Amino acid sequence: MSHTVEWKVRLYLFEEEGTTKARVVLNTGTTELIGHGAAHRSPEDADVPEIGDELAAGRAMCDLGRQLVDVAERDIGGMGTSTTRRSARPNTGWSTPDQM
Repeated sequence: MSHTVEWKVRLYLFEEEGTTKARVVLNTGTTELIGHGAAHRSPEDADVPEIGDELAAGRAMCDLGRQLVDVAERDIGGMGTSTTRRSARPNTGWSTPDQM
């Protein structure tokens, strides 16, 4: 059985009060999921905006990925099949606002 679909993903980045924030929106045509991520540069770190963008975007995509896997696991559970839960990976690099 062949299956082809196109899902739209949009990524928004913005900086607010020293924190780079990201929002990634996945639209499957029937469902929309939104992931969020942030990165805060410490005053002693070099001012390299691309690093904040990369970290915030990566964290938003990880958040979106976790949500998507959660949806799939609920769907699998609804079919009477068990799933194996995964563990969260630790953050690396710049801190997120909730870590301060």
